[in-house]
Amino acid sequence: MDEWIRQAEVWVGQAESWIRQQPPEQIYVAAVVVAVTILVLIAASCLKSSKPNTIVLSGLSSSGKTTLFYQLRDGSSHQGTVTSMEENNDTFVLSSEKERKGKVRPVHIVDVPGHARLKPKLDEVLPKAAGVVFVVDAQDFLSSMQAAAEYLYDTLTKASVVKKKVPVLIFCNKTNKVTAHSKEFIKKQLEKEINKLRESRNAISSADISDEVKLGVPGEAFNFSQCQNKVTVAEGAGLTGNVSAVEQFIREYVKA
Repeated sequence: MDEWIRQAEVWVGQAESWIRQQPPEQIYVAAVVVAVTILVLIAASCLKSSKPNTIVLSGLSSSGKTTLFYQLRDGSSHQGTVTSMEENNDTFVLSSEKERKGKVRPVHIVDVPGHARLKPKLDEVLPKAAGVVFVVDAQDFLSSMQAAAEYLYDTLTKASVVKKKVPVLIFCNKTNKVTAHSKEFIKKQLEKEINKLRESRNAISSADISDEVKLGVPGEAFNFSQCQNKVTVAEGAGLTGNVSAVEQFIREYVKA
């Protein structure tokens, strides 16, 4: 140990001798370079660690969000067949990836209740979202079509969604039912309803609308391809475990 201490003292002495021989300007430049390098590394580390990994499950009540939440987490629909008035919030590795080898990043999933009076909760989590899964009841779609379109419109026009280009997956749930509508039909009808909403909302003074971005292209019928963020449509059934489209969406936008 004493030998190591003596060697360290020699190295320190040599370093001090070398520094004294250098022009002051050179020492200052070296110090600045080291300081800037440290700051850049710290900033890069912070950016990497702050990358959002939250997926928000939204949609009307009884659309199947809670069932989907449990399928993603546990690979089972247990406890998820009753309409939930409470927010489900958890961080976990997707059930389908628990046996996967290699690096797997846990995902933070928030299931926001679809009841109208709980809508403010959605506003709280959207700014932190890496992606939004908007769940639609494909079986009971026609009776809830207008309400679903309005809920989706409010999501797509949020400044926090548009400015960060948060991707949205419209998940047509319950397609295992014989009477369920196809994703193509649901997409077309939602676009028509949102077009009506866009026209009526645009007629309102912008002073009466807060934190809202206008959708679509003026003079053209609305379609999802006009959105600044990516909007895709998929189908499946949370109750039977057919949620691969949602899992793929999560893998794409929550990087390991």
